[in-house]
Amino acid sequence: MDDPVTLLTSAIAGLILAMVTTPVGVSGAVFLLPVQLTLLGVPNPAVTPTNLLFNIVSTPGALIRYRRSANPAGPLLTNPLTKVLVAGTVPGVVFGSLVRVFLIPGPRLFRFVVAALLLPLGLWLCAKSLIRSPVKRDPVVPSSWVIGALALGVGVVGGVYGIGGGSLLSPILVGRGLPTRLVAPAALTTTFVTSIVGAAAYSLIALASPGQHIAPVWAVGLLAGLGGLIGGYLGARLQPRAPETVLRTLLGALAVASALLYVWQALRM
Repeated sequence: MDDPVTLLTSAIAGLILAMVTTPVGVSGAVFLLPVQLTLLGVPNPAVTPTNLLFNIVSTPGALIRYRRSANPAGPLLTNPLTKVLVAGTVPGVVFGSLVRVFLIPGPRLFRFVVAALLLPLGLWLCAKSLIRSPVKRDPVVPSSWVIGALALGVGVVGGVYGIGGGSLLSPILVGRGLPTRLVAPAALTTTFVTSIVGAAAYSLIALASPGQHIAPVWAVGLLAGLGGLIGGYLGARLQPRAPETVLRTLLGALAVASALLYVWQALRM
């Protein structure tokens, strides 16, 4: 894992993925997982904490940019949407890490599960973008208990896959009518917080389970994260310049592409 080609590939992949996905509130970890498995050869289940490590290092670049741009969501850690998302995803990611290590360590079934979630969401968002224009009104956050329950479920999936939850929360909330300028910083902040908790949970499990590939591959996670740190900052700069319809369609297309990639990889196993 320390050869120059692997390290360079990790950094470039992190930069490109974060730059493309940050404007729609996704860290890029959902796409880094197949890169780890197919190009970098990271073993299971170490791919999950490595993804979480990528999130920890990469997302601050985008969050700093959103904070400097005076995003209408307000302070990133105190706006109501972020607080509800974090409260739900944190316990979910801890439970998901336990499920990943002790109940379903293999990658095949989880690819099908994530694809089953992302594919209909992506198609729905693309259809909404093509059929009607974005609603020109102030966003209304759904009830806290609905978002909290959703965040809990997404946190479990995020703990299993190491995607932090933003990749799933963002299309769901945007599909409910919330604008990406509100959802993107909240989803990325949630991803950052839950990734710290998830990485800590995996580290504790690794200490109790010697001999297994549970701890993150530090070189891959850190270098991909450093690339993502730069790419996330650049992606956050691009977001205000893109129309809402474009961002919504891009998010839907990313979800569909991710789902199809997971299905293709699962069928090849």
